[in-house]
Amino acid sequence: MTTQTLLIELLTEELPPKALNNLGNHFAASVAEGLEKAQLIDGEAEYTAYASPRRLAVQIKNVKAVQADQKIVKKGPAVANAMKDGAPTKALEGFARGAGAKIEDLTIVHDGKQDVYAYEYVQTGKPLGELLEDIINQAVKKLPIPKVMRWGSSTFTFVRPVHGLIVLHGGDIVNVSVLGLQSGNQTLGHRFLSSGEITIENADNYATQMREQGKVVASFAERKAAIQTALNEQAGRLKATVAADEALLDEVTALVEYPVVLEAGFEEHFLAVPQECLILTMQQNQKYFPLLDQNGKLMNRFLLVSNLKTEDPSHIIQGNERVLRARLSDAEFFYKQDQKATLESRLPKLANVVYHNKIGSQAERIERLQSIAAHIAKALGADAAAAERAARLAKADLVTEMVGEFPELQGTMGKYYARLDGETEEIAEAVEQHYQPRFAGDNLPNGKVATAVALADKLETLVGIWGIGLIPTGDKDPYALRRAALGILRMLMQYGLDVNELIQTTFDSFPKGLLNEKTPSETADFMQARLAVLLQNDYPQDIVAAVLAKQPRRLNDLTAKLQAVAAFKQLPEAATLAAANKRVQNLLKKADAALGEVDESLLQQDEEKALYAAAQDLQPKIAAAVTEGNFQTALSELASVKPQVDAFFDGVMVMAEDPAVKQNRLNLLNRLAEQMNAVADIALLGE
Repeated sequence: MTTQTLLIELLTEELPPKALNNLGNHFAASVAEGLEKAQLIDGEAEYTAYASPRRLAVQIKNVKAVQADQKIVKKGPAVANAMKDGAPTKALEGFARGAGAKIEDLTIVHDGKQDVYAYEYVQTGKPLGELLEDIINQAVKKLPIPKVMRWGSSTFTFVRPVHGLIVLHGGDIVNVSVLGLQSGNQTLGHRFLSSGEITIENADNYATQMREQGKVVASFAERKAAIQTALNEQAGRLKATVAADEALLDEVTALVEYPVVLEAGFEEHFLAVPQECLILTMQQNQKYFPLLDQNGKLMNRFLLVSNLKTEDPSHIIQGNERVLRARLSDAEFFYKQDQKATLESRLPKLANVVYHNKIGSQAERIERLQSIAAHIAKALGADAAAAERAARLAKADLVTEMVGEFPELQGTMGKYYARLDGETEEIAEAVEQHYQPRFAGDNLPNGKVATAVALADKLETLVGIWGIGLIPTGDKDPYALRRAALGILRMLMQYGLDVNELIQTTFDSFPKGLLNEKTPSETADFMQARLAVLLQNDYPQDIVAAVLAKQPRRLNDLTAKLQAVAAFKQLPEAATLAAANKRVQNLLKKADAALGEVDESLLQQDEEKALYAAAQDLQPKIAAAVTEGNFQTALSELASVKPQVDAFFDGVMVMAEDPAVKQNRLNLLNRLAEQMNAVADIALLGE
């Protein structure tokens, strides 16, 4: 059967740039999936997604003009129940009638469980045109659009008004109606560079015609790659690097159809403003690409991506420079104004900044942060006074002009203003870094003072917000408590602090009765659950469960324990010892009295005497290894007692009739369990 390329294009008004690539990929994938389900593609779906500011399109290869004929088998009632006294039952007659068949036309097939009556027939394949309209409409409905709109007198809804529809199979128009539009083969190119309407001659020619006649690079991926290459070339010529993330590149790609990268500049005196401010305003407000010199310092040159290609781009460059100059002047003004007051003098204003109406203002938070940070700094062996001072100033930049304009700069501006106020570099850095880590993979605070303030900030948020009942549920976590917990855990994995003690200290810093009394235990459990999630990114679930079963309160040796358990699991004795440990734990649950010391005189059988001797020999070795933090050695020592453990369970009845003997054997097993589980609960390995 002959196949051809299918092209579908929705011509729209300007689509939301931050969603464009996602919309294009979803649309293309949904159409291809629909064609595959309808068996209209010869082989696997091979498609190309197109997305530009004014269009979503997809090009699919090897699309059939007509479905292949299909053999249909409709299954009916079981043979055992379909006939009675040689006559068909009502169930069988109803099935035949519904299938449009006679009783004698039915066959018997096996459905995997029993024989059933069935009607088999060949369904003639439908033409592409009969199926495609529903496929496209379904793809449109599935698009991840948070808000839809109507336009004109239309009752149809979409993310933006739609003005054109192309549906071509090879060179033939497939007649369908989507969003009130009838399909054709004409579209529009670039708003200013295109010569007018473009007639797509063949589905395979789409990208070429759009580029040559319409001055539109229809492929999002192609435009992005072209912009990235041009940015790198321009930056390389200036011996600079581009300061931009993937999100900015994606957004700019979504704003242009025919990208041209141009170089521009601004006056040097603006470089006196902290470069983070300038970079942010260039990226966020103007979608420009700042340039950094070889030392990472901002240059007074930048790159912009224009949607117009002209012989003389000077007017475009000058226009963008003029707009940026106004933006940078605002930043310069804010910076100069902020320097007229110290961070310390701004603190009273925090009393008017509500953190949460049940917890109080930022000024009240500051009081708590100071005491918590000082406590943590002492535990870390750091300068408690410096931590307390940094915590006192940490939120002061919230009431500055610059942070009011650019909230993303909170902490960063605090650092600069702290330096200008004569604070020590340690305090200034802590003011900035107390927000770290802001997200998964972000850098941890550098130094113990900064860590103390960062821990205080996140602990106060977690305990306080949890304590007033705003607990994360499902995907709702408005105060980012999960993120705060993960940040706390990542820091504590570097320092040997007691997580439960820190939670209790934080809880005690709030006015008595303000928070729920269960908050310390509940947040500790929450942290334990988040810790498991964090560790399972790098270790198997059973290894994580085994280590966390010990409910460690100090997390700085977690990695060593996890690695030790992973190594132990590879030992040939591991599986047997894990099973034995599980058996021991089950037996210990049956103990009638409190478990205590082993009475050697009550040991009767050779097997239990041998196990006792092995446990006696093992105990100091494991204790020493654990004390030294050599967890792998501690676990590997367990392999030596496997013969005695096996012999004990093969030859000894633990639950003996004599209560004293039974209790003594349970005491022995309890002592063995303490040694086996000194590092982790190895009974959980393999589960």
